[in-house]
Amino acid sequence: MIGPKEGERIWERHIENCLPITTLLPERGTLADVGSGAGLPGIVIALAKPQLKVTLIEPLQRRCEFLYEVIDELGLSVEVIRAKSELVSGEYDFVTARAVAPLARLIDTTWHLIRPGGSLLAMKGESAAEEMASAELEIASKSTLHEIKMADIPVSRVVELVKAG
Repeated sequence: MIGPKEGERIWERHIENCLPITTLLPERGTLADVGSGAGLPGIVIALAKPQLKVTLIEPLQRRCEFLYEVIDELGLSVEVIRAKSELVSGEYDFVTARAVAPLARLIDTTWHLIRPGGSLLAMKGESAAEEMASAELEIASKSTLHEIKMADIPVSRVVELVKAG
């Protein structure tokens, strides 16, 4: 589910990287993680916020099978939907994405999933501010770049776009 050289640094580069986004989430509500892949950040969020109703959206069958195994092994109550986000219906309080697409395309493919008053939380790298500047963010009633520092974990950048409502 991750690159061949990533196994040795799975904790530092992948799992720890997903922890800061949990500070932006309430204890309860609904969340869809788009392009879940290996379950990052969706599985991490489900573990950190067990009362949050988490849905993982992933188009590839092999990755979905892996997600089902992880969910079963960890005893999580998490739904998996095998589809591209554009084809999924429903509304969620939060939609998360990590390493899925540039911000402009992410908005195009996920905005319909966010309930009015809900947020898109896109995990981004060092160029997050530049990506925000180049994207058309007028669709959002509020846009914020969160730079989150937790303990010994490197700074995490999360772009939050709030849907009017």
